[in-house]
Amino acid sequence: MTVLLDTHAFLWWIGDSPRLSRRARAAIAEASCLLSIASCWEIAIKSSLGRLEVPAPLDRFLQQQIEVNGFHLLPVSLEHTAAVRDLPFHHRDPFDRMLICQALQHDLQVLTSDPWFERYPIHVFRAN
Repeated sequence: MTVLLDTHAFLWWIGDSPRLSRRARAAIAEASCLLSIASCWEIAIKSSLGRLEVPAPLDRFLQQQIEVNGFHLLPVSLEHTAAVRDLPFHHRDPFDRMLICQALQHDLQVLTSDPWFERYPIHVFRAN
């Protein structure tokens, strides 16, 4: 099973947050997990706005967390960005819309606590 982690699921995992369910923890531990470059971008923006505290330098921190946890990066491709145009506007967050397009194109299961993901024809694994 390959799982695409929503940004908050990634942050909950690396921060050992109790908001991440036992079932979700088991899935992350057992699955091949992907982190989208879109999530890295979202983390950088939230960090720059002071809404998220992340050690500097951010690129080394993210790379270390990806390696330590055995995750893989999912690049954002031209096909992913083009697919956003045709995606229904159930969800307005641009980062989440990108994750949904990536999940659709690669038939990935998304680990998230966001109920809006369930409005799309993707496989959703609840994080909480």
